[in-house]
Amino acid sequence: MDRVIAAAILAMVIGILAGPKFIDFLRQRELGQHIREEGPAGHVAKQGTPTMGGLLMLFAALIPFLLVGRYTLPGLAVLFVTFACGGVGFLDDFIKLRHKRSLGLSGRWKLLLLVGISAVLGYAANREGLDSRIYIPAVGTIDIWWFWYVLIFLVVAGAANGVNLTDGIDGLAAGTGIIALITFTAICIFTFIRLRQVHEPNLVYLDMAILGGALVGGAIAFLWFNAFPADVFMGDTGSMAIGGALGAFAVMTKTELLLLLVGGIFLIEALSVILQVVSFKYWGRRIFLMAPIHHHFEMKAWSETKIMVRFWILCAILCATAFAVYFQTFFDFPGR
Repeated sequence: MDRVIAAAILAMVIGILAGPKFIDFLRQRELGQHIREEGPAGHVAKQGTPTMGGLLMLFAALIPFLLVGRYTLPGLAVLFVTFACGGVGFLDDFIKLRHKRSLGLSGRWKLLLLVGISAVLGYAANREGLDSRIYIPAVGTIDIWWFWYVLIFLVVAGAANGVNLTDGIDGLAAGTGIIALITFTAICIFTFIRLRQVHEPNLVYLDMAILGGALVGGAIAFLWFNAFPADVFMGDTGSMAIGGALGAFAVMTKTELLLLLVGGIFLIEALSVILQVVSFKYWGRRIFLMAPIHHHFEMKAWSETKIMVRFWILCAILCATAFAVYFQTFFDFPGR
């Protein structure tokens, strides 16, 4: 477990030390966030705040993993999905900055790229010997055959877009992302310890825990500069990278459905947008004052800090519930 702690601390130190110069670099090149005119009025003051801060998080996390990681296929697969989704987000951010608008990469291209990323993850999972069985709490283990590969896409794309939608208030996506990443890191550590007690040591889960620790450390370093009022935004680069990591962890640990709890906040944010669009399109009425739902609370005059902290608390409750379910039903999950 020393490797996990070392990776987290090293990533955090690298990120905090590199942060000021990185933010100055973004400012000097005028790589600032473009704020939508239809967004909350209070966000106008954030116009021009440096964005693409997710690069800082990814850089800070990569170095410790390269130094202390065990380079197993699942660990490398999660790393690939994290950086590939971050790359999709980077393209989105770059297009926004180049054209000085809030619209970036088209939805069609995002979808195609996420399909490709999911296909690589599915191939890696198959090579690792993971099968198409999933565990449904209170129901049992079922085999969903070829639909498992569709589920992989839904998990990765859903998580990436869910975190992306959550990134609208200083510290919100970073804080909830850290809590969710800590949960998957704890799941990997717990699994490694339990399997070591009943089988031969499985370095796969240790490797994923090291990567999880590195991502947590990198995200904490980013949050150091993203706390209200933010000096830098993570942009789609960071939000999609965090979401991709969560989706990949869920697939490689065979806890796909637990992601509904671990990523519960992101699910709520995504559902609020879907409900808002459907309601307005078919009935001409809005359910929320503004979507995603964190903007609804902004419109009700909640401060950004109040929204952020309350969402963190809810996220922690959902993640604790997910870990409790995993702890109680550990041997019911496939591959245990």
